[in-house]
Amino acid sequence: MESKYSESGVDLEAGYESVRRIKSHVERTHIKGAMNSLGAFGGMFDISSLGFKEPVLVSGTDGVGTKLMIAFEMDKHDTIGIDAVAMCVNDILVQGAMPLYFLDYIAIGKNYPAKIEAIVKGIADGCVMSECALIGGETAEMPGMYSDGHYDIAGFAVGACEKKKLITGENIKENDIIVGLYSSGIHSNGFSLVRHIIKESNLSLQKKYDGFDVTLGENILTPTRIYVKTVKHILEKVTINGMCHVTGGGFYENIPRVIPNGLTFDIDTKNIKTPHIFNFLMEHGKVEKKEMYNVFNMGIGYIFMISPSNLDSLTSILKDLGEDYAILGKIVKGDEAKLSW
Repeated sequence: MESKYSESGVDLEAGYESVRRIKSHVERTHIKGAMNSLGAFGGMFDISSLGFKEPVLVSGTDGVGTKLMIAFEMDKHDTIGIDAVAMCVNDILVQGAMPLYFLDYIAIGKNYPAKIEAIVKGIADGCVMSECALIGGETAEMPGMYSDGHYDIAGFAVGACEKKKLITGENIKENDIIVGLYSSGIHSNGFSLVRHIIKESNLSLQKKYDGFDVTLGENILTPTRIYVKTVKHILEKVTINGMCHVTGGGFYENIPRVIPNGLTFDIDTKNIKTPHIFNFLMEHGKVEKKEMYNVFNMGIGYIFMISPSNLDSLTSILKDLGEDYAILGKIVKGDEAKLSW
């Protein structure tokens, strides 16, 4: 006999099956300190097991915005979870904190267990890349709030750093060198503009346009790159004065967030090997280059500010790691950001 709750649009059995399906994905994210709290009311993590002397917790929360609309249209859900993790862990990384654990929140119109499993698989993949544990989450079936097949996803990450090793940007000085790590593509910002360009230019997500190896939809669903392992390696060997995760707001909004008052940046964009997708969107959307750098990462997803005396050490390590990087410019006196092209 169908229950009244089922009649309202909520399928409890599907919820139970979803939990069974995601268990193995959660288990593969286990790290030291994680306390196997899946199913408990609160996720638990034993920070005392990690040997910190003066630990400072650094937290971040985010979602993936309207990139989800592309996932819906492509019916591809196994990488969007990587984006959710990346947007959180890359942010806390900027302070020098290594991620410890992650929690997710999925709100969905109708619970399809296979879809939930695909989403959580992506979250677990992102946690493995970030060397952090997935210790809990929530799946809320909300018929009437979300249409059948649609969902939203958000995440919350916590990391830790020794107090004396926190990176706040206060040590950034004039003439510091700005070094960028390349992004994997659009990442998870600016998708309202991306979708507007696609609609106005009558572009097809299913078509492979000139200059692309995959369809447009596959290209723009490329997961946000997670920089944890590279940055962790760098911080163990080189003194970094400041770091920046290039997200929504592009260069103009994000870089000034970490630079002390009275200083700004001078960047020559000709030093960037801009991925084709950005030029493609700029051309089809007739978007000015300055606006592109005010919305997108334009190929640079993560930035270091470093003393000139440490530059050779940094670039040597990046080469050893097989990292492609760009020397973008330097920190200068002033209040107005300087980008040249």
